[in-house]
Amino acid sequence: MKHILFVVTSTSMTGAGKHPAGYEFSEIADPYFEFINKGFTIDFASILGGTPPYVGYNSSENTSKNFMESNGFKRLKFSYELSNVDTSAYDAIFFPGGLGLMADMVHNPLVKKIIKEAYENEKVIGAVCHGPSALLNVILSDGTNLLKGKKINSFTKAEEDIDNHFLGDVIPFMLDEELINQGALFSHTKPFESYVVNDGNIVTGQNPASASGVALNMIDLLEH
Repeated sequence: MKHILFVVTSTSMTGAGKHPAGYEFSEIADPYFEFINKGFTIDFASILGGTPPYVGYNSSENTSKNFMESNGFKRLKFSYELSNVDTSAYDAIFFPGGLGLMADMVHNPLVKKIIKEAYENEKVIGAVCHGPSALLNVILSDGTNLLKGKKINSFTKAEEDIDNHFLGDVIPFMLDEELINQGALFSHTKPFESYVVNDGNIVTGQNPASASGVALNMIDLLEH
């Protein structure tokens, strides 16, 4: 049996405009069911522990509604504090998106350490939408940036523009540009269409529509 750790933001507001943040609901709900349907077990950790904030819940989306009513959501509301988790006990780490990550995971030393160790121990690492924010500023044992030369994608500037996520007011930086600045080989598709990229044991997805695809690609890596 494989064990997956979802690492979730604890930040509820972002930007000078105090824009609602937190995790994007479907980006936990959709992957959750992909993993448990394969018999994997999931634990939830967040930066501060307890109940992480969320945005984007839509009761007309069956998967999100089912997750809201699931035991998984009950456990998510009592998430572990990340500093109390032995992340080496997990086969994979997954970073669901949401604007909150851009505030509490970009420079968090513990998040950097966890990703570095997971990568160097050949664990599977997945991230979707704004989740790849967590992959920024990870320096490996050989002194190189994790992202250098890696095929990566994330939410794009075009999608931020469509969502009226203005620099400063809502988001602190353009994620796609910063990933490129740190050496990532960035690719993408049209706004809000599903798009997933693998590079070794790292799987990234562009937007909410890509969340299930990231989980399925992670499952494929974990099963082979």
